[in-house]
Amino acid sequence: MPRNIDPRLLRAFATVADELHFTRAAARLYVAQQVLSRDVRRLEQALGAELFVRTTRSVELTAAGKRLLPYARRVLEAHDDLIAACSEAEADRPLLVDIGEPVSTGNLVLEEARRIAPAAGPEFYACCHSGLTGAAAELLAGRLDVSFGRIAGLDPAVRARLDHLPVRLEPMAVVLPAAHRLAGRSEVPLDALAGESVYAAAGNDATAEWTELAARLFAGRGVSVAPPLPPIQGRDEFIRVMGKLGRPVLATSQFIEMPGAVPRPLTDPVPLSPVAMVWRRGLRHPGLDLLRTVAGTLAGRHGWLLRPAGSWLPEADEAAMAR
Repeated sequence: MPRNIDPRLLRAFATVADELHFTRAAARLYVAQQVLSRDVRRLEQALGAELFVRTTRSVELTAAGKRLLPYARRVLEAHDDLIAACSEAEADRPLLVDIGEPVSTGNLVLEEARRIAPAAGPEFYACCHSGLTGAAAELLAGRLDVSFGRIAGLDPAVRARLDHLPVRLEPMAVVLPAAHRLAGRSEVPLDALAGESVYAAAGNDATAEWTELAARLFAGRGVSVAPPLPPIQGRDEFIRVMGKLGRPVLATSQFIEMPGAVPRPLTDPVPLSPVAMVWRRGLRHPGLDLLRTVAGTLAGRHGWLLRPAGSWLPEADEAAMAR
């Protein structure tokens, strides 16, 4: 019998026991079904007992599963109490929020939270990371509390330690040099980019989820992701380098202004960039509660999660944003 069992495995087991359905349990835990199934198998292997009888139509607890369930629930309750006690000690500190850029969906959420926060309410400190992949490492290390970005682009092992709230399906765009052959158009069909090499932050490990989304979008369309560059630090340096290269830049509807370049919406289909609010699992803070409320309110008010007809979104992202 193992001396140590990860509480995450017990939570996976208890949630499946509650739902008796792996898909519903995975949605409740905000993880992929494959991750949930893997965690249950790991617990079964650790205990040396089968916990569920699985068929194509049903999931039932075995005798061993029924014996384990009340103990698992007591352990999880104690674990949650421990997290809550630690969180209470942190409740007075500022919440560290990565907004990516001042021109971003994350910053819109943060600004609204600051606007409606009571005078004695939570304080927020903003910072800017260049991508969710890099920010996720800071979240897990406790050096950051909240970030925004494409959750489906993270490694499953990282995602399993994070929680998220879908916020926006943001239409994508391309930023073109003013002299570019397509700059005179009001919008750019994806097929019109055939033969182009488009900058999508290749070479920057911190933004790997964005580069991978671009590769999915361009696949089979004759468009290539521009060759890797060293990570570019700061807005001014980014504008300088992109201006010198004179290359199209993959962007979203919320993007910085670039002198000498024009943003154009992408169409046929309209590609969507999924933006989720992301935080480490178990974090409790009044600022987090307020941000979640504000994000949901803004998404509903502006229709941020409504998907346009004929739009493009990878299946993995569709599943991650389906809440």
